[in-house]
Amino acid sequence: MPARLLPNRFNRHTFWCGQSGSGKTYALGVVLEQILIHSALPMVILDPNADFVRLSEPNSHGGQAGAASVIADRDIQILRPGPTGPDSLRVRFRDMSLQSKAAVLRLHPLTDHAEYNELIHLEQTVGIVSPELIVPTLRARESKAAQTLAARIENLRVTEWQVWAAGAKAVTDVLEERPDATVLDLGGFAYPDESLVVALAVLDDLWEKREQRRPILIVIDEAHNLCSAEQNSPLNVAVRERIIQIAAEGRKFGLWLLLSTQRPSRVHPSIISQCDNLALMKMSSPHDLEELATIFGFVPAAMFARSPGFRQGEALFAGGFVPAPTIVTMGARLTHEGGADVGVPMRQP
Repeated sequence: MPARLLPNRFNRHTFWCGQSGSGKTYALGVVLEQILIHSALPMVILDPNADFVRLSEPNSHGGQAGAASVIADRDIQILRPGPTGPDSLRVRFRDMSLQSKAAVLRLHPLTDHAEYNELIHLEQTVGIVSPELIVPTLRARESKAAQTLAARIENLRVTEWQVWAAGAKAVTDVLEERPDATVLDLGGFAYPDESLVVALAVLDDLWEKREQRRPILIVIDEAHNLCSAEQNSPLNVAVRERIIQIAAEGRKFGLWLLLSTQRPSRVHPSIISQCDNLALMKMSSPHDLEELATIFGFVPAAMFARSPGFRQGEALFAGGFVPAPTIVTMGARLTHEGGADVGVPMRQP
């Protein structure tokens, strides 16, 4: 029988998980396409592996040509690292909060109290427009803390990061226009912290504007990269804490999470516990299954027990977005999959 999700029930947080090879990313693409077709809910997709960068490219399959054409008519923005242009993925440093700027510079208000205090005074007196302008300003000041902060910025190579918008359009400007979908390709940056900066800027901006109550679905693929309880750098902590806050309080403001991961145990439990919808694909880890069964106690244990035997593309859906817990086989994609597996080269006979 055809299975259908209830698009209006994505106004709850959703947890999507499946081990490598389960078809998790492909299946998630199927659902995102259906949300684009059957709802007017904007979405922003944090995409670390370029799996959804072809979401705007229809891939018609026989009788589904009509549905694919609907997606072709949607406003889908694909933002990537690269030279400045209309599709470049950039962040405006001056728009970030003081706390977020400090996280970028790996500053703790107590451990690095002198440098942090210098950053506060710098923002209060001259403002911080861009990292490129900070160092000359600090070098012109006589205090030891200013010189130390300038050295820190140079040592971290922050001024070399390609993520800074300078005078270009920032990702937050694009999201303010509310496209139907905005895909953020996080995997092409030269420095690992740049992808964290993008995530922090986007999440902070959405949270700051929460009182506008403009619904948006925040899709975080490979969520363990941003939600891990084990990552303790200032940037990782800032991103994780913002996601925890959105998970706990964002639903009533229209900030709804869809988190996808291979390893539930690597996602902070405070985030998973706030999810009302579950999509579970093949999962062989007894520890992960036991943890999920505890959190999602409304799912029959016998259905969880079938997960290790799922074939590729099979999933258990449970929660508010289905009438009852259901085991399904995913349909075909309507758009091209950006991160399809690479095949083994074969010799010609």
